[in-house]
Amino acid sequence: QVQLRQSGGGLVQAGGSLRLSCQLSGRGMSEFALGWFRQKPGTEREFVAHMSSVISWTTYAEAVKGRFTASRNNLQNTYHLEMNNLLPEDTAVYFCAAHFKPASGFQWFNKTSYRYWGRGTQVTVSS
Repeated sequence: QVQLRQSGGGLVQAGGSLRLSCQLSGRGMSEFALGWFRQKPGTEREFVAHMSSVISWTTYAEAVKGRFTASRNNLQNTYHLEMNNLLPEDTAVYFCAAHFKPASGFQWFNKTSYRYWGRGTQVTVSS
């Protein structure tokens, strides 16, 4: 059974940095598409970053591009989201997500595309 265990997050001042981690268990990670999403109070869960399974390709939401960096370590079955120059509007619950062997046409930006989810971790950025 595939499970995702999240760690990291917390409270930081604007301009600061945080690192989120996600540990995948139950299967080797190399064939999983991996994603990061976030949910702000009263809003829908939104796409943050995606890392493909087959090719080395990572994409980001415009709001975080240049500030956030996603990475994966298939040997350790872990992936991370480095968040720099954090802004108050980055305050949200952050979720890691994964999907095994995504089919052609996989919508990496769509939360409903991912089968497995972490429980979420709070990131709060104070001004």
